[in-house]
Amino acid sequence: MEIEQHGKTYEIKPGADLKGANLERADLKGANLERADLLGADLYFANLKEADLRGADLKEANLLGANLKGAYLEEADLEGANLYGAYLEEADLLGANLKEADLRQANLLEANLEDIMYSAETQYSEGSILDNYIKKKSIKI
Repeated sequence: MEIEQHGKTYEIKPGADLKGANLERADLKGANLERADLLGADLYFANLKEADLRGADLKEANLLGANLKGAYLEEADLEGANLYGAYLEEADLLGANLKEADLRQANLLEANLEDIMYSAETQYSEGSILDNYIKKKSIKI
């Protein structure tokens, strides 16, 4: 699958090299980007609904307002990614790296947060699903 954005053509496939790609508002619904390199990519308001991003490198990617409903993000590296206001309902984030990521105002309703990695620098809204998950994990029994 190929997509043309801002005068450039990008090949959308597993393991694709999309470092720094400008995919702002791109329609990537259901795309297979397993293990793709999206380091620093601009996915501002992109449609990634049900996309396969398992093991993808999304470090420092801009996913502000992106639609990731039902996306497969197992083991994805989202360190330092901007997910402000992203729609992650029903997304599978099993084992995803969310260290230093900005998840403020993100919708994580029914998302799988099992075994996610986060740090003191991970940003999220107080009272959010992620906030409650982290609080629950830090309670010692």
